[in-house]
Amino acid sequence: MDMPASSQPDVTTIADLLALPDDGQRHELLRAQHVVTPSPRPLHQIALWHLVPALEPILGDRDDLAVILSPADLVLEPTTLVQPDLFVIRIDPDKPLRDWADAGVPLLVAEIVSPSTARRDRGVKRTVYQEAGVLEYWVVDLDSELIERWRPDDERPEVRSSLLRWSLPGGAAGEIDLKKLFAKIKR
Repeated sequence: MDMPASSQPDVTTIADLLALPDDGQRHELLRAQHVVTPSPRPLHQIALWHLVPALEPILGDRDDLAVILSPADLVLEPTTLVQPDLFVIRIDPDKPLRDWADAGVPLLVAEIVSPSTARRDRGVKRTVYQEAGVLEYWVVDLDSELIERWRPDDERPEVRSSLLRWSLPGGAAGEIDLKKLFAKIKR
């Protein structure tokens, strides 16, 4: 269950958050509010396992892009450190990515919602991602078998339940058959 941290010291800055001992849980700072999320459930991880290869044909042979799964500490605002479930970033093929601070703003962020994270994923995290300039933010809803797609200027999501077409700057484009994706996840 997702909950604000109450047994931890007062955590209001990124430095405070990074100073916490590793306890196996996901710690994020969302506009100076410390949020702790326990380890994800199995279906969440199965969804990630199937989402990555669904992106592969779209990314193709682009060696300037990387698909990353959390844990990863992305700072998108001075009081916000997030750990998206999955994100796609630009990389320099000739220069290894040594620190998350060098990752920049992701091109795509996907969060797999659960009943305990849905409000936050659709609320403050969506706002943070939009305002940071993430080109696409996907809210993956396993219960409803759909993806809500948000872009920076959207006031409402585009809801996709059968086919999701996606393209990237620089020419990568493709589609994901969501019916097949969700069938693989739920079997």
